[in-house]
Amino acid sequence: MGDRWRVEVDRSLCIGSAQCVHLAPGAFRLDAGMQSHPVEPETDANEKILAAAEGCPVEAVMISLPAGGEPVFPPEE
Repeated sequence: MGDRWRVEVDRSLCIGSAQCVHLAPGAFRLDAGMQSHPVEPETDANEKILAAAEGCPVEAVMISLPAGGEPVFPPEE
């Protein structure tokens, strides 16, 4: 993909399902409150992180381009 991504988790939506942790091992972690956090808020674009965002049951994972903030996931409608 070649881009850099900014990865965020909306803690008000996160239910701690850990789908992101399973789909993108090493890219997300759960804290003591069972809420997800990206390990690196800015990272190289990759399919596992995109799969984690798509697999989140409450769409709490958001991906954008660091320069300009253009959304990658969820896409603008």
